[in-house]
Amino acid sequence: MADIAGKHEARLTEAATAALEAGRRLLAPARHDQGKRDAVLRPDMRDGDLVALPGDPLEFAGVLSRDWTFLRRREQAPPPGDWRSWLILGGRGSGKTRTGAEWVHELATRHPNAGELRIALVAETLGDAREVMIDGASGICRIARAKRPDFETSRRRLVWPSGAMAQIFSSEDPESLRGPQFHFAWCDELAKWKYAQECWDMLQFGLRLGARPRQLVTTTPRPVPLLKALMADPETALTRISTSANRANLAPGFIEALASRYGGSRLGRQELDGELIEDRDDALWKRETIEALTLRVTGPLRRIVVAVDPPASAGANACCGIVVAGLDATGRGVVLADCSAPAASPAAWAGAVVRAYRRFDADRIVAEINQGGDMVSAMLRSVDAALPVTTVRATRGKYLRAEPVAALYEQGRVIHAGRFSELEDQMCDFGPEGLSSGRSPDRLDALVWALTALMLEGAGEPRVRGI
Repeated sequence: MADIAGKHEARLTEAATAALEAGRRLLAPARHDQGKRDAVLRPDMRDGDLVALPGDPLEFAGVLSRDWTFLRRREQAPPPGDWRSWLILGGRGSGKTRTGAEWVHELATRHPNAGELRIALVAETLGDAREVMIDGASGICRIARAKRPDFETSRRRLVWPSGAMAQIFSSEDPESLRGPQFHFAWCDELAKWKYAQECWDMLQFGLRLGARPRQLVTTTPRPVPLLKALMADPETALTRISTSANRANLAPGFIEALASRYGGSRLGRQELDGELIEDRDDALWKRETIEALTLRVTGPLRRIVVAVDPPASAGANACCGIVVAGLDATGRGVVLADCSAPAASPAAWAGAVVRAYRRFDADRIVAEINQGGDMVSAMLRSVDAALPVTTVRATRGKYLRAEPVAALYEQGRVIHAGRFSELEDQMCDFGPEGLSSGRSPDRLDALVWALTALMLEGAGEPRVRGI
């Protein structure tokens, strides 16, 4: 064991020594030449850093391992130029979150006026802001090292030792951005925001402090109107990063496994390569149509159903489609929630259905039984024996069943009470041959069953309630 440890230390020392010598050769000419010094030094380095660099190879390697300006890839560095918005389109696991966290942390610790900075952190939900942007594996508090900020839960803000402060906001509540003002903002997963345009507009009104307010947007691309408008803005600096570029920081075999399954597909190009894939020409729904029909709903609903499309099999790629929809006082369909349960066991998805039923005070559950037969009803009633369950069996193909529902959207007879990104992705990728990925359109199936039950097969018993 001692021999192994000794050999490992020797290899580490050898590598660190080589790095040290390379650094010394690079920096040596700059010690006495101002022009070369300006060319070599990072913007955050001072002249004293040349002398203060550790001489011990292991210590030097330790410094580099904590230095983001050394660790980051070229595309993770802030772009040059006089931009207002820095937009990073990246695949899953490409390093978007780490880039955002490091950008915010560097502002809060190294900006000349760090003590006065006010920063907005905006995510799809408050939970996402906390679990991803702040406490996640690449979140601000995980990468902050010695200058870690304190998170004040009750006030929903981070406070750095420098005095800089960052507040968290949710795309579910655009009005919370009315009033506060900021120097900088970090917006995560913009393409998934629930009230994207409203939230973005409120943020722009508040981004008014300092000589040059700026914002960083990190997102997996989806062809939503707001994202496309941001890409076309001349004040936007666009960076694209792929999952494969971050291979060194991902689990062994991860890239190969996903590439073999999704490589070259529309889903793979979007989720792995960070490409913005436009909607299919032959899709039944268009994203612009859905965007125009996304409205806030405050009036009473007279009937609500929860539709369930159980998965054909269990597994990591299986998903139980669960969609909640209702009818308003005018007879217009309202899609209230996508509560679908990915990779869930029968007991787990049955529990998710019952929770949705109770949360929305629904009238009925509509469950497709093509795959599970009587087992579907049995699983649901094992959670609550009194559930009103209506079973349906598909006798026509998915496309034929979806066409009448798509026609309701074209007529403006259905609206969405918020953004449901994964459901909308399936809607805008569903053509005569199904999804381009070949996977089951589980969420879309549940939507079709819900709106069919509400609007195409009779209205049922009226009840009036608010939401």
